Amino acid sequence: MTTTILAILLGTAFGFAIHRVGASNPSGIINMLRLQDMHLMRVILFAIAISSTMIFTAMAFDMVDLSHLTIKSMTWGVIVGGMVFGLGWGVAGYCPGTAACAVSEGRKDARFFILGAMIGSFFYMIGFDFVKDTFLVDTLFGGQAILADVTPKNETAIVSVLPALVTAIIIAAIFTTVAYFLPSSKKPESL
Repeated sequence: MTTTILAILLGTAFGFAIHRVGASNPSGIINMLRLQDMHLMRVILFAIAISSTMIFTAMAFDMVDLSHLTIKSMTWGVIVGGMVFGLGWGVAGYCPGTAACAVSEGRKDARFFILGAMIGSFFYMIGFDFVKDTFLVDTLFGGQAILADVTPKNETAIVSVLPALVTAIIIAAIFTTVAYFLPSSKKPESL
């Protein structure tokens, strides 16, 4: 019960944040992908910097159960799926999270996006048995690729002498610097 309540509270906070920064407006996403409006890009880079530092700090102090974190293996299917996801994101201006937020705002186009995602997921589920034995699910580059790993030795994949938390902080500083120097932009227009 506590987990469900926590999930509802975190989901509500995430949805509010998506709405507040304008990520539920497909114009903002599309203009970001066209490199015409850097507002959302700045928000995304700051969010990655802050959240990665927080999660690696929590891991370093054993505040997070590592069994809850998994890393998807790199396969051709992941690459193809990522390209399909990116194409859909660029065409529709939504990803699953922003579409759910947009539906709660009453956007009718987001309903069609979610319906399409559900239909696509259904066909993926039906078709998986046909592709599971093909090259699409063979691992690439040794399987799981990571930049920082919290192991008993607490080393990173970038430089084996740096603790994972230090690597996360360095990456966060880079993302924050890039976000800071992105050009200011106007608020996205409605479609």
